[in-house]
Amino acid sequence: MLSEMFYKLWANGLIQMAVFETIYMTVIATAFSYLFGLPLGMILCVTDVNGIRPTPWVNRILGFVVNFFRSIPFIILMVAMLPVARFILGTSLGNGAVIVMLVIGASPYVARMVESSVKEVGAGVIEAAQSMGCTNMQIITKVLLPEAKPSLINGAVISMVTILGYSAMAATIGGTGLGQVAIIYGHQRNNADITWICVLLTVAIVQIIQIVGTTIARKTDKRIK
Repeated sequence: MLSEMFYKLWANGLIQMAVFETIYMTVIATAFSYLFGLPLGMILCVTDVNGIRPTPWVNRILGFVVNFFRSIPFIILMVAMLPVARFILGTSLGNGAVIVMLVIGASPYVARMVESSVKEVGAGVIEAAQSMGCTNMQIITKVLLPEAKPSLINGAVISMVTILGYSAMAATIGGTGLGQVAIIYGHQRNNADITWICVLLTVAIVQIIQIVGTTIARKTDKRIK
């Protein structure tokens, strides 16, 4: 049996709004994470010792910065980045501040995902492009990114699911969404049914993301006919 609290939340539209806010934060944070993480990942790949333009000092410095932020647990990073969100938005509360912290936390993760995907492109394809006189930028835009597209899409799915998990933790510092409903109306008020409904709704969102992402990746994979 569902508790009376659940029916009140549903009647008031709070659960529906929580689903929307969770999806909204996840999508926006993922988009901005790739806005920063995709170039970072490409630079890491290009400047690697086996990259098309090896630059060890750039690769080491950028790699250190990326690894530094990746090594910090997200809940600690959120607290540490509160002043940054306040500086950018003028406040450290609300979904806007949460998105800022999600982007800071996820961009280094995205960068490594992009680097790993691009490194899967065969050396023979790159050498063929170089033999035809392609510039490094042409190799990046016309060879590396298109060839790595299926892997990049799969990586984006994994990144989006990770950011979705981060958004739930953001409820501990004032973020909204399913995480907030589960903590405030489920855990703190001892309504286990609300907590589990939030869990099931989160799982449903993840499954939709996974199915859509996998379908797109399969259709863009030239190896699958």
